[in-house]
Amino acid sequence: MSAADERLDDEIRDFSHRRVDVAGVVKTVHVAGSGPAVVLMPEMPGISPDVLRLARWIRDAGFTVHVPSLFGTDGAFPTVEGGREVMRRACVSAEFRAFAGGGTSPVTAWLRGLARQAHAECGGPGVGAIGLCFTGNFALAMALEPSVVAPVVNHPSLPLDDPAGLELSDEDARAVRERVARDRLKVLAYRFDDDRWCTGRRFAAYRALLGDAFDGRVLPGTTANTSPPPFFRELVETPHSVVTAHLVDAEGHPTLQARDEILAFLTERLNPPGPSGRAGRDQTLPAAVTTPEVRRAPRSA
Repeated sequence: MSAADERLDDEIRDFSHRRVDVAGVVKTVHVAGSGPAVVLMPEMPGISPDVLRLARWIRDAGFTVHVPSLFGTDGAFPTVEGGREVMRRACVSAEFRAFAGGGTSPVTAWLRGLARQAHAECGGPGVGAIGLCFTGNFALAMALEPSVVAPVVNHPSLPLDDPAGLELSDEDARAVRERVARDRLKVLAYRFDDDRWCTGRRFAAYRALLGDAFDGRVLPGTTANTSPPPFFRELVETPHSVVTAHLVDAEGHPTLQARDEILAFLTERLNPPGPSGRAGRDQTLPAAVTTPEVRRAPRSA
């Protein structure tokens, strides 16, 4: 058993736990921090301790992080058996469109409502939206909500059966493209170069849709954490989760720098400098350094 397999579940004691109603659909949302809102969506198979570590980093950077429970057991360590069952249920759920031809996942409408409520409560220029893996592209679909101004698309894996698919209906894809162009949004995205769940074809499709507004960054798979939880090691199998399960928490490491770039992107979009030239909440900004190991996605496939 590796050291990673000895980690315990996270009891999420340092978050408030809310029941949020959007158009009659109620879901649990874990909330912590203060400042502008950021919606951090879970990766498969749920709100793991690694997802909560990222949530706490977002909180500590000066934001109110909202982590909605969409699937799995909140705080659970990702095991093979449990993760396989969660993934099976999600793939057949009416809330998600896991396969090509299904269009936009219906759950994104609920997530846009959550962003709208969070913005009304937290204020600021808008809301950040961070998707991970199964929810990666949801951050882009959430840009249909005007309050969402900082979308981050991490290793988007849907649709599972189409490496070049966007998991958006044609109508929503056009609307997202128009919104991004009209409001001059930037879409930040990450993947590993040898990720079989999020390949270069997927990033090329985003680039074709969004043009220079899509900032796709590619890290070498050789930099990924080699001791992720069992679900990622045995079922995912390849480097995948840049800022969660496959992150290496070591100073100067490319995955940790990716985290810093995401936090800096959120700060720039949600907490711009005040008259003094410092951030509006006077927090220390994370370093956003792109090393030679981090590549931009090519402009064409």
